[in-house]
Amino acid sequence: MTCPAPGPGALKARILEALPQTQCTRCGYVDCEAYASALAVGEADLNQCPPGGEEGILRLSQVTGLPIKMLGAEFGAEAPRAVAYIDENWCIGCTLCIDACPTDAIIGSNKRMHTVAETFCTGCELCLPVCPIDCIHLENASGTATGWSAWSHAQANLAQQRYQSARQRREREKQEKQLRLEKKAVVKLSDLAAHSQHTDPAILDNKRAVIEAALARARAKRQAQTST
Repeated sequence: MTCPAPGPGALKARILEALPQTQCTRCGYVDCEAYASALAVGEADLNQCPPGGEEGILRLSQVTGLPIKMLGAEFGAEAPRAVAYIDENWCIGCTLCIDACPTDAIIGSNKRMHTVAETFCTGCELCLPVCPIDCIHLENASGTATGWSAWSHAQANLAQQRYQSARQRREREKQEKQLRLEKKAVVKLSDLAAHSQHTDPAILDNKRAVIEAALARARAKRQAQTST
C-alpha cells in the first residue's frame, strides 16, 4: 500500500527542518519559513539556499522528491560560515545593525558602541549594508568547511529560536509604539483647539475627522491582529 504524500503543512515543516535557519534572505524570501512555504507549494526551487550548500540541496531533494540540481548562481555561492565583527573604534552606535540582525546577535544601545555575540551570529550579512560607516566585517568561522559541514542542527535550532524571539519582540514593540501614539492622539482629540495653532472651526473639524479616522483604522487593525 502506497503512503499518501504529505500535505503542504507537513511538507513545509519537514523542509523547514532541513534549512540552516540563517534567515539571510538570499533565497529571495524574507526568512527560512517563507522559503519553506514557497517550496512546499511549488513556488520556489530547492537550489536557492547558499548557506545549506550542496548538502542542503541533497536534504531538500530527499524531503521534496525534487531532482538534485546545482545551487543557483543568482542566489550566491556556498562558502565557509562567517561571523560578523564590529570595529569598535569606528562604531557610532546608530543601532541600524541591531535592527537588521534577525537573531538579536548584536548588543548595544543608541550612541553606544555595539558588539557581536558570536554564538548567536548566523553570518547572514544583513548588518553589512545598513552600516553607514562600513565598520562591520565578516570573519571566517569554519575554515574550509562549507554548507552543513560548517553548521549543525543545534546551531540551526538556536538560530530559529532566537529569530522567533526577536520577531515577537519587534512585533510587541511595534504594538506598544502604536498604543502610545494612539493615546497621544486621543489626548489631542479631547481638546483639539488647545493642541492646534488653528482657530478656524472648519479646519479644526477637518483635523478632528482625520484623527478619528486614523484611530478607527488603528483599532480595527489591532482587533484583526488579535483575532487571527
